[in-house]
Amino acid sequence: MEGIFEPFDAGSVPFAPPFLTYTEGITLWVDDLRCEVRHVGSPAHTTNDSIVWVPERPVLFAGDLLFWGGTPFLLSGSIEGAARVPTDVIEPLGAKTIVPGHGPVCGPEAIAPTLRYLRFVQQVARDGVAAGLSPLDAAREANLGEFAAWSESERLAGNLHRAYAEVRGGAVDTAAAFRDMVTLNGGRPLHCRA
Repeated sequence: MEGIFEPFDAGSVPFAPPFLTYTEGITLWVDDLRCEVRHVGSPAHTTNDSIVWVPERPVLFAGDLLFWGGTPFLLSGSIEGAARVPTDVIEPLGAKTIVPGHGPVCGPEAIAPTLRYLRFVQQVARDGVAAGLSPLDAAREANLGEFAAWSESERLAGNLHRAYAEVRGGAVDTAAAFRDMVTLNGGRPLHCRA
């Protein structure tokens, strides 16, 4: 995917097979602190997302299911699934502190904007499909409004590829999605700053 991403050093971390697997979740202990690893139940950011809930603190490690100040990216998951997670999985926990996948540590104030963004993507996709627009053209015409200040706004094109697939049924052309993101980014390679 030359030209798609800014150069980066992946390091030399050796690959290792998983040594622990679970279906719904597992409880881990850090000394006497209970940490509940929970599968969210359906595709969201990816096809197999989990959160870590520390009920005694009430701290939630949300991973890429919540972003704070950056644009979510759901090409490998599901826009609809990701939109269910905030209300069905995260809010019921009552977390006071949330560690998002991107952005600074925050609180439950990160939930509503993330959900609004996901619903925005779905609406842009429905409107774009109805108008016969490509995901890239729909992204170009979209008014980002409150999301304009979020980093990596070019992810809208990739998210629309996923949302179009959900509206129409079918698969996502991943290479086309990344190319459209680069185009929306003014031809510059993609980066992740948040």
